[in-house]
Amino acid sequence: MRRDRLAHKLELHPDRLFPAEPGVRAIARELYDQVTALPIVSPHGHTDAAWFARNEPFGNATELLLQPDHYLFRMLYSQGVPLAALGIGAAADPREGWRIFAEHYHLFRGTPSRLWLDWVFAEVFGLEVRLEGETADLYFDTITAALHHPGFQPRALFERFNIEVLATTESPLDTLDHHRAIRESGWHGRVITAYRPDPVVDPEFEGFQANLDELSGLTGEDCRTWGGYLAAHRARRTVFKAMGATSTDHGHPSARTEDLSARETEALFGRILAGDFSSWDAELFRAQMLTEMAAMSLDDGLVMQIHPGSFRNHNARLFAAHGRDKGADIPTRTDYIQALKPLLDRFGNERDFTLILFTLDESAYARELAPLAGHYPCLRLGPAWWFHDSPEGMRRFRRTTTETAGFYNTVGFNDDTRAFLSIPARHDVARRIDCGFLAELVAEHRLELDEAHEVARALAYDLAKQAYRL
Repeated sequence: MRRDRLAHKLELHPDRLFPAEPGVRAIARELYDQVTALPIVSPHGHTDAAWFARNEPFGNATELLLQPDHYLFRMLYSQGVPLAALGIGAAADPREGWRIFAEHYHLFRGTPSRLWLDWVFAEVFGLEVRLEGETADLYFDTITAALHHPGFQPRALFERFNIEVLATTESPLDTLDHHRAIRESGWHGRVITAYRPDPVVDPEFEGFQANLDELSGLTGEDCRTWGGYLAAHRARRTVFKAMGATSTDHGHPSARTEDLSARETEALFGRILAGDFSSWDAELFRAQMLTEMAAMSLDDGLVMQIHPGSFRNHNARLFAAHGRDKGADIPTRTDYIQALKPLLDRFGNERDFTLILFTLDESAYARELAPLAGHYPCLRLGPAWWFHDSPEGMRRFRRTTTETAGFYNTVGFNDDTRAFLSIPARHDVARRIDCGFLAELVAEHRLELDEAHEVARALAYDLAKQAYRL
């Protein structure tokens, strides 16, 4: 049983995440001081464009910080906390949901979520004591009151965080009305979209057949024919580009690609439309569509991203009750060498095409991804992602890819988050880890200090802008 005590002080140590050895730490600090104030380039994420279109206050601490963040409620769920108690999928008192979160905040010790949230609590809201059961109401009241101040509206926070550009992610079925409203509002914050076609390229996506009909209605193309289906994608990509898109994103179960003949593709599409297809056919269709999307990217210049290797919605009961994105996605083993071969045979040597690869399978870093990106002109490596978007994950990424792919075949950092206030916290962690890694190279005389300064800036800012054509 916990004994009554005064609340602990919330402290962010200025040297957090830097190497422990004093000499190396001093180099890391010098490098970090150069990049800490650089603008944030966030080229891929899942924040809601409606926030910036409407610019309305966030409701309360639970609505803003807890309910959108699957990193948080997956941990709580693992410890027996029902999602409904947090207001997810059911009406619940947001204060009570926050109290439950606060009482379980110790579960996040040692996790990146703890780093990100403590940064938000201290730097954004000025809180000086730790979140725990005894301080739950203090936190809820302080955060909720602040959110109704003009300085905490979405656009004001965007500017306060020094965000230069922020990409959201929308389906081809999204009308992009919120992005249009942002443009017409006169606000100068740069919020752009990215093309995520999963609902209309994955035959196993719920509602796929209805989605095809909706895509037909949006574009005026007949998506029940192969030619009309491809034309509809081209039409939507053109609209997305007009709303600022510079990239596409593909969240497939695997990285498999195919380059089927026209006859084979037509027959496959026919089986998909008829609903008379196997799981093998579904995977084959997704694979073919990655190659089709690559061909379109070569034509329209959109950078292509593949985020494979997640077994989505692994918890069937949770999916049935609450739907997608509820913390039940699990990493899987992922092949890239054979999987990407058909696509790379067609487009791997194209210098005007960029394909950014991500992985949840860290065993592929040194064996497959770094050698591929260290050879093919079109390939770049995305940063440590999702379960590996963490201090140790970032270190492992740099240690296992740099010697083969170098720094300049990577794309810097992207935060890939739904939790808006965590964006600066995540970028701060990435900058600290990269500066620490570079400091070690300098201390070991593997890199000169002036070169480390150049690389630190590139990793924090330049590479993302270049890779995503921003």
